[in-house]
Amino acid sequence: MPLYFLRMLPRLYAILDLGLLPTFDALRACALELAGAGVTLMQYRAKNVSPRDMLAHARELRRILPPDVRLIMNDRADLCVAAGLDGVHVGQDDLSPLGARTVVGEGKIVGVSTHNVDQVRLADAVPVDYIAVGPVFATSTKLNPDPVIGLEGVRSARALTTKPLVAIGGITRANCRSVLDAGADSVAVISDLLNSPAHSAETFLHILL
Repeated sequence: MPLYFLRMLPRLYAILDLGLLPTFDALRACALELAGAGVTLMQYRAKNVSPRDMLAHARELRRILPPDVRLIMNDRADLCVAAGLDGVHVGQDDLSPLGARTVVGEGKIVGVSTHNVDQVRLADAVPVDYIAVGPVFATSTKLNPDPVIGLEGVRSARALTTKPLVAIGGITRANCRSVLDAGADSVAVISDLLNSPAHSAETFLHILL
């Protein structure tokens, strides 16, 4: 059986996207600031670097971050295991959730991205620890984003699953509370954590209490 130990999902899920930062050193510094501010769930995402660099980055993040910070690898279940991370997050075009579970085993987290109610239904039926849904709002962090689902999309997803639900896409300090009120357990944030990460994270955590 899978863990499903994220029933009490942290309200804030920080996405460390190397594509939005000038260097890995900048990403590393951002991760440390976020951890210092109290963020306990982070995802390392790098779409345009080699697997060797991804592995090196992931191992370095695991080395420097406190053990209470759960660190998730985007896309690559194999690198998650090799780097000793806590789990993997897969998209609709990546390894399937079942395949990811086979690779990482029952003791690690598996999350999956969904973008409509049909995908949420499928995700609810497979051994994942959380379901991400979005984009809730317009986002500039993806070149070809899926259609915006809005708060109503979050409500629809909530009605289809009892698994932890992560909302993602265009979420800021100005709108994050409305996303929780629509039924999300957690909000995944990228851009609105990049400017003064510690201060931004502290503000998010205060709003999301």
